[in-house]
Amino acid sequence: MIRLLLAVAIAGAVSVVGTRLLITFLRRHSIGQPIRQDGPQGHVSKAGTPTMGGVAIVVGGLAGYAFSHIHSGIFTRTGLIVMGAVVGSAIVGFVDDWLKVTRARNLGLGKWTKILGLLSVAVGFAVLMIHLTDVRTELSFTRYNSLNIDLGPWGWGLWAVLLILATSNGVNLTDGLDSLAAGASIFSFAAFVLIGFWAFRNQDIYGIAHALDLAVLAAAQLGASAGFMWWNAAPARIFMGDTGSLALGTGIAALALATNTHLLLPIIGGLFVMETLSVIIQVFSFRVFGTRVFRMAPIHHHFELGGWPETTVIIRLWIMTGFATAVALGLFYADFVSIGGAD
Repeated sequence: MIRLLLAVAIAGAVSVVGTRLLITFLRRHSIGQPIRQDGPQGHVSKAGTPTMGGVAIVVGGLAGYAFSHIHSGIFTRTGLIVMGAVVGSAIVGFVDDWLKVTRARNLGLGKWTKILGLLSVAVGFAVLMIHLTDVRTELSFTRYNSLNIDLGPWGWGLWAVLLILATSNGVNLTDGLDSLAAGASIFSFAAFVLIGFWAFRNQDIYGIAHALDLAVLAAAQLGASAGFMWWNAAPARIFMGDTGSLALGTGIAALALATNTHLLLPIIGGLFVMETLSVIIQVFSFRVFGTRVFRMAPIHHHFELGGWPETTVIIRLWIMTGFATAVALGLFYADFVSIGGAD
């Protein structure tokens, strides 16, 4: 428990201070976020706001995870591979953000170039997990043997790649309002703190060798996201950019894969699923039928254009995320009870 608290506290402190220093540096060098021309008109005033704040999130998460091990901690291969995937995706996002600010327009890496970068990170994660850890290759809901469907190394690897690509892009799409993605990510990481710690306390049921280290890592990411929100809360003084959104999404997916909660992830990350589906539905409807289902996609812009103030949209979507997280944790515990774990 002390390691979890250390991870949250250190990550949060480093993120708060690091984000403030980053704001000063970026403003001094006039590095700001270009705003998409076809977005809501209320966002035009945000042009020039410092971006790439995800750097502070990643550094804060790394610091919290590393320094928490001072208290009787042991770095594990699983934890290091998950953190490596987070850093790898952050690098892809950083390159994308840097190209946007240096070109002074909201276009960074090409679509396929960004996908290739994320694909490299996801494939690297899958290969290392299969060859260097004791990860279970079963398709799972709440524990490795919850469905008794073994994907095998190749099937699990492909599944891992798809989950990382989907979740990282889902968080990226959600990052369109001040603190929306960061706040939703906090709920997700909180869920994995509880799942990891519970699996550690019930090792005989869940069979996750490094569950406590994964809980510590999730706690560090939670603390770093919360620290960043101090400066990202509306009206935001800095944006996380793709540096942060791709890193957070990759971290959430990697934790689901490492804790054998693959199919629980769409519930934990319900908001990210909804945002992604809204884009898919909008594109499909326009290309096939020539009509738009939403005023604008992702769906948070639909609510904005419907007259909801930005802060109202953010808070209501956070509430929805909280409910989804509670449902996911309820299902996780209900499964525990159903197999006699509470006896």
